[in-house]
Amino acid sequence: MKTNIEDLITGVKEGDRAVIGQAITLVESSLDEDKQSAHTLLEELLPHTGNAHRVGITGAPGVGKSTLIESLGSKLTDSGHRVAVLAVDPTSSITKGSILGDKTRMAQLANDPAAFIRPSPSSGTLGGVARTTRETMVVLEAAGYDVVIVETVGVGQSETEMASMVDTFLALLLPGAGDELQGIKKGVLEVADLIAVNKADGDNLAQARNSVNDYTMALRLTRSTNQNWDPKVMMVSGLTGDGLDDLWAAIMQHRQVLTQSGDWDQRRREQRLSWMWSTIENHVISGIHSHPEVVEIVERIEEEVSAGAMNPRRGAEEILKVFEKD
Repeated sequence: MKTNIEDLITGVKEGDRAVIGQAITLVESSLDEDKQSAHTLLEELLPHTGNAHRVGITGAPGVGKSTLIESLGSKLTDSGHRVAVLAVDPTSSITKGSILGDKTRMAQLANDPAAFIRPSPSSGTLGGVARTTRETMVVLEAAGYDVVIVETVGVGQSETEMASMVDTFLALLLPGAGDELQGIKKGVLEVADLIAVNKADGDNLAQARNSVNDYTMALRLTRSTNQNWDPKVMMVSGLTGDGLDDLWAAIMQHRQVLTQSGDWDQRRREQRLSWMWSTIENHVISGIHSHPEVVEIVERIEEEVSAGAMNPRRGAEEILKVFEKD
């Protein structure tokens, strides 16, 4: 990608939507020739970031994340906010392709001049987030978006990865806790700052109230990650908009508590360190896969491991032995 970095920097800071898209494409690129340009771009944009509120939203498929985000995003833009949404699509482990359909599912918000929606493939990354989610947030914040919402894949993998890059982490759940409560990972409840029971409308209303009570009880059995904040449970409806004002008020209250306690600055420091180590891990894994000697032996080792002729741990050691020789 031949890119004039100065033009990108200027265009992003001016909020030019086309240029914002180009800048995100650059930081998402895995091409070696684009990496240095992306580093320069991010270094120039970083001083213009840090004030936006980063909200992560996770939930199982069908819980209504996109509907809720569109309703909440529209409310926020109506009140003067500029909202960016990073909708991370699941990447197929078979075709390696992703659906990238969030602009269709959030058609109204996608056409809002005060909003920007960017679908990105997860590319198999754990935590339901794309490899370059943090870099993309930098671009969007520098472009003047003061609320950045990250919608995760919601496949239940390593939600702590998402929690490490946002200011407020919201777990979206369905009414009818009961048996479903048994299937909720304890880790999700431990890292969630807020829990919202969605689809609390119509015939679901009574069930939603019961679910709020059940989830509240479940939270009492877990230890919060922040001693200054007790996670809240509430009812919302992305379809009708009921409860969304209370949800945003709770997000703002969370920010106020973090700021007053000094946890906001601490969380931002931890986010930067997490970004560094995540980049290192991605780089190491990518380096293993592309190492010439690993490429030569990996097919044989995979065949032996899959056939049961070699145990997986031995296979891993054989590959790492080659990589570590350098």
